[in-house]
Amino acid sequence: MDSSVIQRKKVAVIGGGLVGSLQACFLAKRNFQIDVYEAREDPRVADFTRGRSINLALSHRGRQALKAVGLEDQIVSQGIPMRARMIHSLSGKKSAVPYGTKSQYILSVSRENLNKDLLTAAEKNPGVKMHFNHKLLKCNPEEGMITVLGSDKVPKDVTCDLIVGCDGAYSTVRSHLMKKPRFDYSQQYIPHGYMELTIPPKNGDYAMEPNYLHIWPRNTFMMIALPNMSKSFTCTLFMPFDEFDKLLTSNDVIDFFQKYFPDAIPLIGEKLLVQDFFLLPAQPMISVKCSSFHFQSHCVLLGDAAHAIVPFFGQGMNAGFEDCLVFDELMDKFNNDLSLCLPAFSRLRIPDSHAISDLSMYNYIEVSFSRIRYHEAVQRWHWQKKVIYKGLLFLGSLIAISSTYLLMHYMSPRPFHYFRRPWNTAHFWNTTCFPTKAMDFLEQIYLISR
Repeated sequence: MDSSVIQRKKVAVIGGGLVGSLQACFLAKRNFQIDVYEAREDPRVADFTRGRSINLALSHRGRQALKAVGLEDQIVSQGIPMRARMIHSLSGKKSAVPYGTKSQYILSVSRENLNKDLLTAAEKNPGVKMHFNHKLLKCNPEEGMITVLGSDKVPKDVTCDLIVGCDGAYSTVRSHLMKKPRFDYSQQYIPHGYMELTIPPKNGDYAMEPNYLHIWPRNTFMMIALPNMSKSFTCTLFMPFDEFDKLLTSNDVIDFFQKYFPDAIPLIGEKLLVQDFFLLPAQPMISVKCSSFHFQSHCVLLGDAAHAIVPFFGQGMNAGFEDCLVFDELMDKFNNDLSLCLPAFSRLRIPDSHAISDLSMYNYIEVSFSRIRYHEAVQRWHWQKKVIYKGLLFLGSLIAISSTYLLMHYMSPRPFHYFRRPWNTAHFWNTTCFPTKAMDFLEQIYLISR
């Protein structure tokens, strides 16, 4: 492909959030002309979170994407390592559950600061231009055209070679693709909502141990807390909307926390707790699946626009970042040929995205909000790991015995009939040593949570 043609390729990225701004960084390496259209204000001069500091967990997958655009060290330096979960029981007892070895951890990072850093990094490239307060009105990928509405309230048609939909779970780009033949789409709201709260610093330091993901599991609801660089913690309360609806007054809130999270009240403070609780209503959580992620060679969906997931596996942002990395690798493989890259992207990412969506929902139903006691869930996890370890030893022994038997069988004139048994070895293996669902689930957890 002629390099001059590559340099003239125009890309419209819809959405200037985490995935959109990172995708702009990736595309900028290819000398494309990139225009990023964001419906909201520039977060560097306005507050996206309306007074709340939202933290996210950055895993190995997300870090690999940042590394590919030279931002890993900068972002990691602003995060706080969380090396284990800290479980808070109703009695106030705390128990640490490590993620793995001492060298394994996930990072607590500020969503707001991360977004600002990604936008600034993207804008450093001369081929990238940001358009804030620009809402997408129409998307016509067949003709390579979008219509946007800026702050002047005058609709503007923009032509481009590629439309990249990074506009979140309620994607406008996706809504236009849904009108195309053979585009599959499903969504599911869960009965739970979430609310952000804050644990402020205490005497200039963290009020709790900082290098942990703190968890208060309480059957049908729970609360988590992630540490901030400011010595505070960002808490998220997950609870059925029916329960949120019962808490109408300050006294209702205090009584509720006194009953279910008594150790959190002195950490948050009654005044701040009530203030944060009534600042904004509880927010819904949605799971979105669609197929395909692309339309011809003109449009592609990334991040939540393609696969919004419930947050109970901690991989929403990381999966979106990995979208950007995989797309970049495919662009290298196919020499920027969009007609080859986009279909390959859908083939690769749809199975992975649906898998992490299912795992997140499984975690929501079976662990986080079932009536399984949390320590029992941990015990089951340890039991499954022990089963896997013993199963691997058994497999090794079985292979060694089988190999010896076959060798002797073919070397000896008399078959070794006395080695045979009246039971089916394969059936015994599947049902006793390795519960299939447990094996599949644990293997996916290990691979995805890295």
